[in-house]
Amino acid sequence: MNAIEIRGLSKHYDGFSLDNIDLTLPMGCILGLAGENGAGKSTTIRCILGNIRPDAGTISVLGRDNRDHFEETKEDIGVVLDTVGFPKALTPAQIGRVLGKTYRNWDQAAYEDYLRRFRLPEGKRFGEFSRGMGMKLGIAAALSHKPKLLILDEATSGLDPVVRDEVVEMFYEFTRDEQHSVLISSHILSDLEKLCDYIAFLDKGRLLLCEEKDELLSRYALVHCTPQTLAGMDPAKIVGERHSAYGAQVILRREDVPKGMEASPIGMEELFIAMVKGGRDA
Repeated sequence: MNAIEIRGLSKHYDGFSLDNIDLTLPMGCILGLAGENGAGKSTTIRCILGNIRPDAGTISVLGRDNRDHFEETKEDIGVVLDTVGFPKALTPAQIGRVLGKTYRNWDQAAYEDYLRRFRLPEGKRFGEFSRGMGMKLGIAAALSHKPKLLILDEATSGLDPVVRDEVVEMFYEFTRDEQHSVLISSHILSDLEKLCDYIAFLDKGRLLLCEEKDELLSRYALVHCTPQTLAGMDPAKIVGERHSAYGAQVILRREDVPKGMEASPIGMEELFIAMVKGGRDA
C-alpha cells in the first residue's frame, strides 16, 4: 500500500491549471514537492486533503479513496499548512486541551515535550507568536496525535537554520517507523535534498518529474567547458547551461557527457532551476 497515490489530477482556475498530475508516495518514505510560488504545490495538497474538489483524477490516501473515505482517514493525518490556523486568543496550553478533545489518539505528554524542545511558551497567546514560532507549534500539534502520514506545506519556512535542522531530524525520527510517511512542500531545496527519499518538481501546474532522489541525482552531471566546446554539443542533450568569465557550466545526462570530459555531481537546486528555465522533462 502507498501512503498517497494520485492519478490524472487536474484542477482548473482562471489563469492557472494543475494539469494531469501523477504522484506516488510509498509507505515509510518522505516525498518532497518542489516548485516556485504559484507552481501548484498548495493546490495539490488541498486536493489531497479534500479542501478542493478536483476537476479530474483520483487520489488515494493510506489506501482509501479520499472522495469517499476521508473522514475515516483524517485521524491518521497530521497537517501543517503554510498558514497555521489556530485561534489567536488561545495559548499553546489551551490549544493542547482543545486538540485533546478533538483527536482520539492525542498524546498530551508528547505535545508538552515538543513545546519544550521547540522552546515555546505555554502561556503566550498564539496571536503574539512570530511566523517561525507558529510553524513550530503547528508541527508539535501535528506530531502529537500519532499520525501515520504528515502533510506539510512550507513547514520549514520562517525557521532559523538551527531549528530547521532540528525539525528535519524529527521528520527522520517519524519515518523510522515503516508505517509512517511524509509529504512536504518547500522552496528550500537544500531541506528537501537532505530530507527526502523522493522528489517531485512542479512548474506552472505541470509535473516535471517524480523520482527517487538518489537515482535522479546520479542521472545528471555538471560539466565545465569552454564556449567553443559548448558550441559543438547537441543542444537537445543540454538540460541547462550557465556562462561566466571562466567558461561555461553545462548540465547533461551522464550518458551524454562527451568522452574525456570530467563530470561533477549536481545538487538538487541546480537541477531544478535548469529544468524550470529550460522547460524540459526528466
